[in-house]
Order: sequence, then structure tokens, then C-alpha cells
Amino acid sequence: MENNIDFNKKKKKKHKKKLSCSLNFYKTEPSKLEIIEVVFLVAVISVVGILVGYLLGIRNNSNQKVKISDSKALTKFVETYQYILDNYYGDKLEEDKLLDSALDGLLSSIGDSNTTYMTEEDSSNFNITLEGSYEGLGVEIGNEIATGNIIVIAVFKDSPADRAGIKPGDRLLKLDGEDITEQTSAYFANYIKTSNKKDFVLIISRNGEEQTLNITREKVIINSVLSKLFEKNGKKIGYIYISIFANNTYDQFKKELEELESKNIDSLIIDVRDNTGGHMSSAKDILSLFLDSSKVVFQTEDKNGTVKTYSKGKTTKKYPIVLIGNRNSASSSEILIGGLKDNLNAVLVGENTFGKGTVQELRTLPSGAQYKFTIQKWLTPNGTCIDKEGFKPDYEIELSEEYIKNPSDETDNQLQKALEILQ
Repeated sequence: MENNIDFNKKKKKKHKKKLSCSLNFYKTEPSKLEIIEVVFLVAVISVVGILVGYLLGIRNNSNQKVKISDSKALTKFVETYQYILDNYYGDKLEEDKLLDSALDGLLSSIGDSNTTYMTEEDSSNFNITLEGSYEGLGVEIGNEIATGNIIVIAVFKDSPADRAGIKPGDRLLKLDGEDITEQTSAYFANYIKTSNKKDFVLIISRNGEEQTLNITREKVIINSVLSKLFEKNGKKIGYIYISIFANNTYDQFKKELEELESKNIDSLIIDVRDNTGGHMSSAKDILSLFLDSSKVVFQTEDKNGTVKTYSKGKTTKKYPIVLIGNRNSASSSEILIGGLKDNLNAVLVGENTFGKGTVQELRTLPSGAQYKFTIQKWLTPNGTCIDKEGFKPDYEIELSEEYIKNPSDETDNQLQKALEILQ
């Protein structure tokens, strides 16, 4: 599937929540639909104090197992669901659509915006983001508002699309001989994803001229880290941007950090603007590059108490660090901010961060659909809870209109402030 988020871009021109999903109900024949999925998810939000016990059962407050068949709440749901299917007067109900809506409603009723249900396609997009790689062409695409045509928004570096010569702004006309000028970007992505073949013929339009390109579907690595070196007033200042905390972000970050340190940097800027989070373990591992094993990187708290998580590192960095964040810097981004502020007195520049201080567990159902629900809250090393509060910057600066109109390092007033501090 072609990714709808460009991780190779430094940052967006406008601040937006990166929370979106498209609905596509998983295809399961009604006669084969597994009611156990429904039963299990009902258990998650049961108001009778029952906690989850994956597919096999559920536990009550005394830790005694209760069979699913013994729960009156679950029996009530299954009987009602089946009765509706058997007796509804109108057109035949679509079981997969009915269940997706029901499961979504069940989790939504908890009242926690971070507890959500994802269909199989939603899960696929979500997993691509967190894995940091996927099978595809390596393009970000969308439908142009004026024409409705599919256009290329961005091309991932060293991807099949990059090697084939596809450029941002290209208009997609035909795919394997089929006219796709009136198709959606989702149609194109699904065709590439589900095709039994790996080689495709694409006809594009660039500057009014048509070109035929041959392209092969391959594993695409999504870059979530980029770096550069600034030299100001005789000081070497390293800069690393993290777009998301994916499975491969730590490896990318470590490589870029080591390269900067080999150039004898005097200080470092870490930019997590518009980074909405990702894997908690990725943030923990990155913090371990800066802190020795005596340092706490964060704490987690649940009904059983508080647990401290320590760094896995061997040494503690001595050079100054400035962080840049904004209102979309959330979750693992805030874990990184908290760990560096509490342990190394790192300075935060930009805007107040999002304030997501909870931890979610991701569960996958046999259909491929997934749900995530809140199991803990996390605290900074010093024990501060930032949920719904976020981090207040040491230097509060809104991104300038000049940057939004003409983005560059020179017009990026938040970056320039960070460089000023470290000079």
C-alpha cells in the first residue's frame, strides 16, 4: 500500500493533527464470521468490572476465571446481535459492516480518545507507519482538488519510484493500460498492494508531456530521521529531526548521531515538531544513547503502582542539547523531551507540546483488525505527569508566517532560536 504520510519531509507548513483513517470493512463471509471476536471486544468495555482475558476467558476482580458463556452481559449482546440478523425487516444486513460499527462503538463508549478500533485497512496503514517499511513503490499520492486526478505529492529517496524517475507533481494517467484519471488514490494504492505481480507499467503526465515508466514493487524503507551540521561562530552544532518513533527509528537515529559526533559537534538540536509518537521502546532506546544506566528515562503507573525504567546506556553525554517541539509533539516525543530535560537540563524551544501522558496496548484480532486501549500512564524521570498538560517551552515561539510562506532554515525562527542559544 502506498503510504499517505511523507516521512522524508522535514516538517509540514501548517500544524495539523496527524490523525486520520479511511473505513474499509474486512471481508469475512457471514457464515464464517467468528463471534468470538465480538464477544472478546465486548468484554473489554464491560461495566461489571471484568478485565480482558484474550479469547480464552476474562478475569473478575478476585482473579478467578469466568467463562465467556457465564457472563450475562456477553450473552445479552450475542443474542441481540443474532436476533437482529435473523429478523430485521429491511434489506439483508451486511454482517462485516454491522460488526465494525459495533466494535467501534463499544470501544468509543469508554470515553478515552486513545482507545480505538481499527479495521483491517486502518491497521495496515497504522502498521506501515510504526514498522517504518512496507511493500510498495515509495510514493505519497493524493487526488488533486481541481481535476480529481491522482498526483504524486512526494517520492521516497532510493525507492522504486525514485529509481524509475517519478517526480513530485507527476499526474498518473494509466496503470497497466487502465485509465485511472477518474480513480482515487486509494484505488491505485490497493491495486499495487493486492496485485499478484510486482512489475507495473505507469503512464504519467509531466509538464503536459506523457511518459511511460516501468516500476517494480519492492520493500520500501521509510526514513524517519534526518540530520545536518550547522557551523555558527566557530561552534559545530548538530541537528537531528525525528518524524515518528517507528521500529527502525532508533537505528537511523544512532547512525546519524554517530556521524555528527565523529565531526566533533559542540552541541545538538533534536527536532520533534509534528511528531505524534510511536513506539515507546524507540524513545527509550534513543534516550539510552545519551544517559548511563543509573539514569531513569521514564516511569509508568497503573493500579499496581509505579515502575521506573532505566537507561541501557554506558555513558552520559556532556554537550548541551536543545529540543524543538510544537503542539503536535506527543507521546513518545514527550517521553524523549522529559527524559532529556530531567536528566540533562535540555532546553525546549517552540510551542507547548500536546500532552499525551498515557500508554496504549495494541491487540490484533484474527481478522486482521486491531484495537488499542489505555493500560497505564507514564511520568517523567522526576515523576511529573504531563497528560493533558504537555511541556511548556523554555522559549515560547510560534512558527513565523514567513516560514509558512517560504520554508527554509533561514526563515525557521524556532530553529534559529535554538541555534542562537547554542552559539
